[in-house]
Amino acid sequence: MAEVASETGEMGDVVGDVTGELSMGAALACVGAAVWLTGGRHCGARRARLLLAGGGAVGTGPPSWDRSLDELRRLRGRLRAEWWAVAAGLVLALLGASVIPVVAGAAGVPVLRRVRLAREARRARERRGDAVIALCGALAGEVRAGRQPGEALLRAARDSGGLGETQATVLAAARFGGDVPGALATAARQPGAEGLLGLAACWRVAVDQGAGLAAGLDRLDGALRAERDQRADLRAQLAGARATAVMLAALPALGLLLGTAMGAHPLRVLLHTGAGLGCLVVGGVFEAAGMWWAARIVRGAEAA
Repeated sequence: MAEVASETGEMGDVVGDVTGELSMGAALACVGAAVWLTGGRHCGARRARLLLAGGGAVGTGPPSWDRSLDELRRLRGRLRAEWWAVAAGLVLALLGASVIPVVAGAAGVPVLRRVRLAREARRARERRGDAVIALCGALAGEVRAGRQPGEALLRAARDSGGLGETQATVLAAARFGGDVPGALATAARQPGAEGLLGLAACWRVAVDQGAGLAAGLDRLDGALRAERDQRADLRAQLAGARATAVMLAALPALGLLLGTAMGAHPLRVLLHTGAGLGCLVVGGVFEAAGMWWAARIVRGAEAA
């Protein structure tokens, strides 16, 4: 199950951008049409009222763009990206006069939900890692300014937020003389906060052996930044492989469009003939296998 979850997270990197762009475009089109229907018709009447009342110039009006952005945010909050698979299935069902696309779209909803959740977890892990780096830098600056470690940790944690959900526990230990390294080790169990283990080690060495806390934090900050830069460089190098995988995955849809443009009616053949249904099933299996294999290759490269 762990291997499947990790591979699903990598598949989110491959197909998440495409589904996110499609969902954003469709949502923007819907919101734009709604705004035009509600506000565009009354634009002339609003300007006439403003002129007759002497309350403003012709070009002024309510902040329609702000209202459109608010509507877009609310729409995206209610309608997740995976539900656009059902919408696409409905469109294909109407075009092909078959319920098979609707069933396939409904079956793709849980898969796309797992992809989206994996992408969100990865982004949260990266944000937490950046917060830990900011915490180490801020704490080193506070200690170098002459403050005691406990007071410095209180100030640095409030500014950076790198302790996450366990910030209250760590701050309580720092304020009342508790086990700060133990609290930091507990906070390091959060995904992306593994750098707090190094902070706990620096704290323990500084308190027990009298070593310089600021110097250890500087080295820890440099190591965490180097690791983050290495991950970013590797992700940039793998961007070409991900783009190639996305392009290859989109080729069947391009083939359907070309067949429709040539008048071959590919949806009718795929959805209403035995040979077409067989080709559809075999093609779907090969498509899924190709995406899984591409994600496995990318995951292996990142692990190496």
